[in-house]
Amino acid sequence: MTTKIPPELVDDQVFGNRNVLINGGMQVSQRGTQTGMGAATAYTAVDRMNIAFSQTSGRVTSEQSTDTPDGFANSLKLSCTTADTSLGSLEYAIVRQKVEGFNLQRFAKGTSSAKKFTVSFYVKGNASATYTCELYDADNTRQISKQFSVTTSWNRIELTFPADTTGAFGNDSGASLFVMIWLAAGSDFQGTAANTTWSSVTDNTKRANGNSNFLSSTSNTFFITGFQLETGDTATPFEHRSFGEELALCHRYYEKFFYGATAVNIGNHAYGNWNTIAPKRAQPTMSFSGNMTYYNSAGTSATGGTAQTVNHRDGSCAVRTYLFNTTLVYFEGEMIADAEL
Repeated sequence: MTTKIPPELVDDQVFGNRNVLINGGMQVSQRGTQTGMGAATAYTAVDRMNIAFSQTSGRVTSEQSTDTPDGFANSLKLSCTTADTSLGSLEYAIVRQKVEGFNLQRFAKGTSSAKKFTVSFYVKGNASATYTCELYDADNTRQISKQFSVTTSWNRIELTFPADTTGAFGNDSGASLFVMIWLAAGSDFQGTAANTTWSSVTDNTKRANGNSNFLSSTSNTFFITGFQLETGDTATPFEHRSFGEELALCHRYYEKFFYGATAVNIGNHAYGNWNTIAPKRAQPTMSFSGNMTYYNSAGTSATGGTAQTVNHRDGSCAVRTYLFNTTLVYFEGEMIADAEL
């Protein structure tokens, strides 16, 4: 008796763990809408999606959108809110995801068994435009680029890049590969046909030649979802993971959480008990989201304290807060642990 497996089952379920990128369906948005982006590189409203800027006066708002192609609930929407109509030679705006070396070993880069890279995503904009997708190997300073077109309708872009037998990715938690989309590029990054084979970064003019300028008008918008990177020369259907799976993967890099702890008083200093959070990629930077509220034995509350510390080990992570020159009974508030690449 022959059992037939439907193609959609093979694509969507049997061959899981294909997508190297995290939160490609733009489901997780711990930071919320981000306005005035452009003065410095920063993470967008959608987790794991970062925008790098250089020297531009243009400004961008990023938000999680419900404008999507069929089969998706969310996208990342970028809107130009302050135009930069005349780009300087070194200006750029690049939306990207950085990938750890640990997650890239399947490509066997730098070996005779190296595999091809296929990037796919859904995009649309307010008008027709030409942008550039670049793979940048940060471990070996190598790159390769391909252009794609955006229209006012949702379209799936599928781009296959050749294997690279030069330069292995580090097997570590550092940022080894940047999957980048150039939205604006000054003249130093244009002028020569893009590298369509892997090359050392010795001529920046081959990185984003012919790129449109997303920052040219405050009417410009850019939407993206279904962002996927996989091995081989075929763009398979987007790998949908559950919200819980994506959130857990995002928490390796960034986590906003509620901290509530009884206080331990040592001398006249108050320390909150350790709270365990998701293991992080590296020692995270701690901060408060708003104010930490503390209470003394009379039930009086106030705000203050320091998001002190992290006890970080492989497979575990714990945090606490403290306040000097007082004795307390309880702390509570939102904290942020940031271990982004």
